[in-house]
Amino acid sequence: MKRYKKLLILLGVLLLVCGATVLVSRVEEKKENIRTAGETILAVDPETVDSLSWEFGETALSFHKEADGSWVYDADAAFPVDDEKIAGMLETFRAFTATFVIEDVQDYGQYGLTEPQCTVTFTAGEDRYTVKLGDYSKMDSQRYASLDDGRAYLMKEDPLETFQAELPEVVKNDEIPQFGKPRKVSVSGVDSYEFTRFEEENGKSYCAEDIYFTSDGRALDTGRVEKYLSTLETLELGEYVTYNVTEEALKDYGLDAPELTLAVDYDRESGEAATFTLALSRDPAEDDSSETFTAYLRIGESQLVYKLEKSDYKALMAASYDDLRHQELLSAGFGYITQMDMVLDGERYFITSEGEGDGKTWYFGEQEIDISELRSAMANLTAEDFTEEAPTQKQEAALTVHLANETFPEVELGLYRYDGDNCIATLDGQPLCFIGRVYVVDLQEAINRIVMGSVNVEAE
Repeated sequence: MKRYKKLLILLGVLLLVCGATVLVSRVEEKKENIRTAGETILAVDPETVDSLSWEFGETALSFHKEADGSWVYDADAAFPVDDEKIAGMLETFRAFTATFVIEDVQDYGQYGLTEPQCTVTFTAGEDRYTVKLGDYSKMDSQRYASLDDGRAYLMKEDPLETFQAELPEVVKNDEIPQFGKPRKVSVSGVDSYEFTRFEEENGKSYCAEDIYFTSDGRALDTGRVEKYLSTLETLELGEYVTYNVTEEALKDYGLDAPELTLAVDYDRESGEAATFTLALSRDPAEDDSSETFTAYLRIGESQLVYKLEKSDYKALMAASYDDLRHQELLSAGFGYITQMDMVLDGERYFITSEGEGDGKTWYFGEQEIDISELRSAMANLTAEDFTEEAPTQKQEAALTVHLANETFPEVELGLYRYDGDNCIATLDGQPLCFIGRVYVVDLQEAINRIVMGSVNVEAE
């Protein structure tokens, strides 16, 4: 009898457990009826939206659209809103798609939707939409969202990546155009000069590749000019420090009297003539002894002032004539050289060439020679600093270079001792620059090897 009583008791417990399990199962089913969706739960044409706001953390931003289609920041109408960026954000809701739908939600808190990470509100005509973004499901790698419709959703794409934006992320930055073939560039501040581009054969210098010349006829290095303009075209404006600068406030940024002002005259794709200008300065409160470095840039008459990276500041400030002129002593390519007269230790030597371009054959007297070492030594004769100081010491070497150029048939190069580390180089008798003495020694050795090698060949 005791055994039967025990069995009855166990059976009763089992029935209670089963009943509880069924009850819990039904409650859970009611609580979380999850189904796979893959459906668009919201479809709003961005062009119909006339207001947008979002709250994320301590950020709360709101915007409205004017009759002309432009967007305005509600807190300050002076803020330059990038209409395309707002439109891009609203594209999120053109086809807002969920991968899972959770029906009849009883506890939004378990999805992070009671205190959402972000709330987006927008209106389209008389329709108002509120989208709450909750926790990120690590299991599903998707974001929970709600539309205040009794459901929760797991989203195909994470909207928080778009709507955790701060105000600077929707500013309409100034644009830097592609200049193509600029007609004229004017520089003031670090230097004061302007230069013009010539499309046709210039006839102004002995370097056939020169196409940029200052207003007084001085040649610039085409490669250096175009590298500078490319640096300008690809400049990332970055962080703005104000979007509504006043004339008085320009002093705070050193832009009332900029260190550099640049103006580029160019043609738009439409053929219309245009001028792009910029100004930049280092923070007037800083100097070279400062532990910090801050610089500012303004484009044209824009109300935006940007903070500039140190590397960008240095690159843009390198706009003087000395920065953009030829740095090499001889800028004419070897393919244009027909003969070189070389003076070393008071002795004059001649090398000549036959053929055209870089495939020429070179001779010392009647002996064919390899000039690769001489060519390399001459390429290393570059300016360490430009000077107008006339040489007063011994001449180390001199070259008269004959060119296949009717306007400039020859150019004279001189190298004079200055001190233990430097020589002064002259061009057509005029002082030009300082060159490291080690490179002048390399040139001397290259000339000596040509002379001595040819003598030894003849002796054999």
